[in-house]
Amino acid sequence: MHVKNKVRMYRAMTNLTQEELAKKLGVSRQRMVAIESESSDPSLELALRMARFFKVRVEDLFSLD
Repeated sequence: MHVKNKVRMYRAMTNLTQEELAKKLGVSRQRMVAIESESSDPSLELALRMARFFKVRVEDLFSLD
């Protein structure tokens, strides 16, 4: 199964660069690039931190294809 995400959309809504968001979440910019391009899935912990940061449910950020 493929995991789709809306991370780029939520990041754009907060006017953050990938690097700025990565720093706030404690990950590398390369990790953010991989997640946004859907070439890599975040760990459960990171997905939860991202949802908390954007003040949305995990299901609002990620879904199964």
